[in-house]
Amino acid sequence: QVQLVESGGGLVQPGGSLKLSCAASARIFTLNVMGWYRQAPGKQRELVATITRGGGTNSADSVKGRFTISNDSTNNTVYLQMNSLKPEDTAVYYCNAAGFSGFDWRPFQSWGPGTQVTVSS
Repeated sequence: QVQLVESGGGLVQPGGSLKLSCAASARIFTLNVMGWYRQAPGKQRELVATITRGGGTNSADSVKGRFTISNDSTNNTVYLQMNSLKPEDTAVYYCNAAGFSGFDWRPFQSWGPGTQVTVSS
């Protein structure tokens, strides 16, 4: 089982910045893609940004130009740099990872427990 541990959430004023981190760990695994999703109260979980093992990225239109996803493949860690934060960015942010794991190399998809980001003055 691949476990994800997130960090970096918190309270920030509008226009401020936060950086989220998510580290993946397991005995045997490889990552194909990692990403961030978010869920605001009363809304469905939505894609924020993803990054492939090769470095290809994809992000939601609502965060383009403000959020940047990056990874450290050596440490199996993905980051989300969030700038120019808006109140509508307030949500629980979830890390997601997919790849193969275990001696039998089975496909997996894992979610982190989530980290709260609140943008408010």
